[in-house]
Amino acid sequence: MSDQLNDIEKAALDALDAVTSEDALQAWKTAYIGRSSPLMLVFAGLGKLSKEEKPVVGQAANRVKVALEAAFEERTKAVKDAALAKSLEEEQLDVTLPGRPAPRGRLHPSTVQLRRVLDILAEMGFQVYTSREVETDEYNFQLLNFPLHHPAREMQDSFYIEAEGRGDNPILLRTQTSPGQLRAMREYAATNPQNPPPIRIASPGMCYRYEQITARSEIQFNQVEGLAVGENITFADLKGTLTDFARRMFGQHARVRFRADHFPFTEPSAEMDVECFVCGGKGCSVCRRSGWLEILGCGMVHPNVLMNGGYDPKRYTGFAFGMGPERQAMLRYRIEDIRYFWGNDVRFLGQF
Repeated sequence: MSDQLNDIEKAALDALDAVTSEDALQAWKTAYIGRSSPLMLVFAGLGKLSKEEKPVVGQAANRVKVALEAAFEERTKAVKDAALAKSLEEEQLDVTLPGRPAPRGRLHPSTVQLRRVLDILAEMGFQVYTSREVETDEYNFQLLNFPLHHPAREMQDSFYIEAEGRGDNPILLRTQTSPGQLRAMREYAATNPQNPPPIRIASPGMCYRYEQITARSEIQFNQVEGLAVGENITFADLKGTLTDFARRMFGQHARVRFRADHFPFTEPSAEMDVECFVCGGKGCSVCRRSGWLEILGCGMVHPNVLMNGGYDPKRYTGFAFGMGPERQAMLRYRIEDIRYFWGNDVRFLGQF
């Protein structure tokens, strides 16, 4: 057995001396120290030896294995060094070639659409008003005509930050940009409580809802809230404003329609659809064969909300609307999954 191990070691070392490439190294490793190599077969046969022979042969086999592994590591380094030296000697490097340009950053597609919405609203006379993302239950729900324990709250499962010890007014991440309506109205009304000035604002920001994430719903999303308050504002003003917005956004020939709906903070309420710009209203997979695409919700500001904001509902009226830039971007660019917006995949973001 000792003679056999010596022969295995000598044959392996002789074969290793002739190796000059990495592929040949791997072939040698498989042949001489792999599972099916003669050396490994010696280890496999130790169980058949006597108690006296087993430790002697085992030690000798281990010595050969350690020697071959060390020789393999040394030869691997020598082969790699030789390959590097050959590459440096034979290959040419033109140091005058220009370097690879670093990729330039781009605006996020959601930011692009958000700016487009705000630019259009600014052209129509709306001023940008930013509001806080962390709100109280009072501003996020109660002042917007969502009483405590109202069933409509179930549509907007919330992320509560601080609930214990705050009674009926816990702190939460806002579920909508509508609290900005109250804060804006109260700020404007505070300048002249007897005769509050008219308001026309667009309030953008991130909203958060504790929902199941799907291709069409996320736990965070941008929203743009629009609010106009003054004397003699009617539903006709609402329709005219939003129709003009749709034509500026989707083209002068864009057709729109309004469908009755319900929101606690507006009365009457409506959803606005725009004719599918992919199929021209004929019906396709984007519009789900209906020919129409829903882009926003709207309505006349509820008298209770006006009163909570410091405006007399007997004298003032107003309209409000809310839209999602990500949803509009999905329609505009035919993006099928809203999760792409926050997945940070550069392959997706690089297209914009």
